[in-house]
Parts: sequence; C-alpha cells; structure tokens
Amino acid sequence: MAVTPAPAKLHPSDVIRVGSAGLRTRPLRVFLSALGIAIGIAAMTSVVGISSSSRAEVDRQLAELGTNLLTVQAGTSIDGKSAKLPLESVRMISRIGPILDAAATGELAGTNVYRSDRIPEVETGGLSVQAAGLELPRTIGASIARGTWLNAATANYPTVVLGAAAARRLGIDTVGTGIQVFIGRRWFTVIGILTATPLAPEVDSAALIGWPAAHTYLGFDGHPTTIYTRSEDAAVAAVRAVLPATANPQRPNEVKVSRPSDAWAARQATAKAFTGLLLGLGAVALLVGGVGVANTMVISVLERRPEIGLRRSLGATRGQIRVQFLAEAVLLSTIGGVGGVLIGIVVTTLYASTQAWPAVVPAWATAGALGATLLIGMIAGLYPAVRAARLSPTEALATP
Repeated sequence: MAVTPAPAKLHPSDVIRVGSAGLRTRPLRVFLSALGIAIGIAAMTSVVGISSSSRAEVDRQLAELGTNLLTVQAGTSIDGKSAKLPLESVRMISRIGPILDAAATGELAGTNVYRSDRIPEVETGGLSVQAAGLELPRTIGASIARGTWLNAATANYPTVVLGAAAARRLGIDTVGTGIQVFIGRRWFTVIGILTATPLAPEVDSAALIGWPAAHTYLGFDGHPTTIYTRSEDAAVAAVRAVLPATANPQRPNEVKVSRPSDAWAARQATAKAFTGLLLGLGAVALLVGGVGVANTMVISVLERRPEIGLRRSLGATRGQIRVQFLAEAVLLSTIGGVGGVLIGIVVTTLYASTQAWPAVVPAWATAGALGATLLIGMIAGLYPAVRAARLSPTEALATP
C-alpha cells in the first residue's frame, strides 16, 4: 500500500522568500501599491507630527503664562490677625509628588531699601525687601538681566539682587563691588538685576537677599510669606486641593492658594481637541491603506490562479497557500508603512522648521503606524489568502 508523504513544512525564512517572490515578479504594481499605503501612512504621520509640533508650540507659549504656577500665602487667623506659614512649609510642599519646583520669599516688614543712607526713611519708593530661596528664578520663570543670582555662598553675606522695577527706581543699571544699596542701616552689594517677571510682578519691585543673610543681618524670623510652586500640568487641580493642608497641617484654613489660571484651562481644552483630531485622521488614513492592500491582493489572486493551481498540483497544502499570500500582504504593507513613516517625519520636520516650531513626531505615532500597517496587511490579505487556498488544482489550472 503506497504511503502518501507528508507535505514539507515552511520555515519562517521560507515564508519570507515565498512571499517576497510574488512581489519581485510585479515590481511596478508593488511599487504603486506600496506608494498608496505610504501616502496614507505618511499623511497620518505628518498630520500627527505637525499637530504635535503645533501643540508643543502652544504648550510652550502657554507655559510662559504660568499655567502650572500656584502661589501659597498666609491668610488670616480666626480672630482676624495675620497668620504665618510654618518654617518647614516649603520642605513639606516640596514632598508632594507632582510638584516640580517650589521656592519661597519672606517679606521683611518695616525694612526698606535706599540708594543712599542720606535719603529720609519715609521715602521708600514703594520698594520692599524680601528674603528669597535659591530656586526662585527657576520657579517663577525669572532671568538675570545683569550679574548673577544668589548662590549657596553669597546667600550668607550682605549681597542683594534687585527686581527690574526696583533697579530702575534706584537708578542702578550695573552691578559690581562698588554698587551698593542701603538696607536696614547697613550696605548690601548689588550682585544681580532681574528682568521683568510677569508671573510674579511683586518680585519686580523687591530687593532680594539670601535667606541666611536676612536672618543674620536683618533679624528675619524665617517664616515664608509667599511660596511659589510649579507642578505637573495634569495634576494642577489635585495639587491645589492638598496645598493648604500640606503647607499648614494644623491650620489649613489660614492658608490662601491661588486658583489655576485661565490659560491652564485653555491648555487642557487644547489637549483634548488635538487628541480627538489625531485619532480621527489616523483612522481614516489606516482605512485607506487597508483598502489599497486588499484591492492589490484580490487582483493578485485572480491573476495568479494558474500559479496557485500548479503549486497545489505539486503538493502545496491549502495552509501553505494561505501563508504565502498572507505573507505577501504583510510584506507589502510593511514596505509601504516604513516608507510612509519616513516621508511623514521628513514632511513634519520641514514644515515645523518653516514655522519656527519644535519638530515633534511622537514615538507612539511611528510605532503605531508600523504596527497598524502590519495589522491592516494581515486583515486585508486574509480574504485573498483564504480565497486562493480554496481553489482546487484542476479549477485553477483550467483558468485561461
């Protein structure tokens, strides 16, 4: 009795070789089909990239408005007197998980700054003297116009940094050893001048000295007056809710916290709008790509019926025929997907450079595009593969 030999199994390398053979025999059709997929994926990638770049620019502009900046101040006690924030309030606030930066200032009530010790004390010029934490410029978005900011060394000595308005009113436009101001009946050397700080306008009209120096030379009690915080955008509302109890656990009712800015709300709305836009455009692009692959593979099955019949008559199983055509569809989609992603990145980079935007192509967009092309390749190639496998050898060979 004759024994029918078992059909040979296709290894992964054989699948790739057999699948690519059908693509190599029709290079022009493969190129046009892959180009159609690439255009769809490039459209999705470039739209996502351009939208993300635009969003990054919007976020940058909104960040300059202090969307994630909250201020904590001492309020009033039950009996109507001015309350004080605890000495350790800055450290406690810094331990909140979403907090990125925290810095404090402490106003020295009754202490004024003068250009000369000959000026009458009543002529304060509307300027204040404040102790400042070393992290203050980074937290409030301030920058140095001249000189330098306080550091761990200079914060211990009689040195001062002037706000933009304070320097202007005092008639000081340079810094150095010979440039001094009179604070609390002693001279302080001006080591820096800040630019205007729109996020904290009260700093513009202040003379800022180090926390240790304020204690040593001016009798500062160490209690912060205002604490500035920067937190993660998504957690601004949650951080605001816990700030009073964190800053003063014993008397949270004596703490005032600013509300999130209107720009923060606009930023959240912008993020939701962009997300919906990207999802919609991506779905349309993937649908177009899937239709292109399916159309190409169905035509390929119709044209290659004699080839399918010959392979079946030589012993190829239906499963091997299905794998062959499915591999062709996946390879075709992969070629188009990789080309589309590269084109999309180039288009995004060029457009962003013309608009002076940061070029941003999210990793999820490129990975999602490649993953989506494989998925649509399998889905679009599934029906043609099954159809090809169902053809009997005699039916396929009889096709003219």
